[in-house]
Amino acid sequence: MGRAEARPPNTEPPTAASAPSRIESSPKDAATRARMHPTMHEPAVRVDAIRKTYGATVAIDNVSFDVRPGEIFGLIGPNGAGKTTTMECVEGFRSPDRGAIRVLGLDPIRDAHALQERIGVQLQEAQLQKRIKVREAVSLWASMYPRAADGDRLIDQLGLSEKRNERFMTLSGGQKQRLFIALALINDPEVVFLDELTTGLDPQARHAIWDLVRGIRQRGKTVVLTTHLMEEAERLCDRVAIIDHGRIIDVGTPVELVRRHCPEHTVVLAIEDPATIARFEVVPRISSITSDGSRVTLRGAGDDLVTEVIQCLAEHRMRVTDFRTEVPTLEDVFLRLTGHAIRD
Repeated sequence: MGRAEARPPNTEPPTAASAPSRIESSPKDAATRARMHPTMHEPAVRVDAIRKTYGATVAIDNVSFDVRPGEIFGLIGPNGAGKTTTMECVEGFRSPDRGAIRVLGLDPIRDAHALQERIGVQLQEAQLQKRIKVREAVSLWASMYPRAADGDRLIDQLGLSEKRNERFMTLSGGQKQRLFIALALINDPEVVFLDELTTGLDPQARHAIWDLVRGIRQRGKTVVLTTHLMEEAERLCDRVAIIDHGRIIDVGTPVELVRRHCPEHTVVLAIEDPATIARFEVVPRISSITSDGSRVTLRGAGDDLVTEVIQCLAEHRMRVTDFRTEVPTLEDVFLRLTGHAIRD
């Protein structure tokens, strides 16, 4: 999406947070009222077999997933995989060619005004007017909602107190992202959408933003985020959906996906007597043993692999000068499922 600047109320600001006009009327029919008040058992977000094309290009195809209330859900994959297009359809910025979407029981297109009061959106590429101050931006966004959070308190909670009177153009990348989060939270939304929130930030700023996202969930909100950073997904997400070339490959918790697709574990150790390597051959869970001098690499499946290796070392009183384990990650899962690395 292109850059956008903040605009006064009653205009359409495609910026870091959704900012609809005030709702002037209430739902008139029973069907609309029912959509606005889903039961507690329904998913916060339900995406059912959506497809979106641009001419001959298929951006997303048959994408389906559910997001449970109160969880951090991640849509993960490389750049160009279809993450942002999927998010824009869920947020109501784009209409899918086919399929169905429900957010808090509402249709993002048909019930757009009602839904915008209940969600917060941080877009992947957004800008504010260069000279607008932090407190002015927060106040402007607050004025667009019938019910808004305390803007000053939100600024304090997001660590922007000292930048309250600073202009947008003077903020660092991390501070701008904090402001975008503030704008996404100004209407006290039930569901918050975050698109590639920490791209381009240094490690310190990234970890600070992660803490803020965890804080959103702790306040009872549902968070849906996209990221191509596998460490970010592992650190933040309760569940993730892996997407590649516009299709969902698998959905589950990071731990479930690793166990399902990459059950192998690796133990690397250095022993003083290379002749004792043969003693590892009797360990049931070890599937391969390789050595380079005194350095030994043991591979196998199962959570008990490390325990069995330690028991073998203790039983034979083998002296070890180095010991480390290597556990598969979501990046390994992605490589296994797609045949290419996440950054290819």
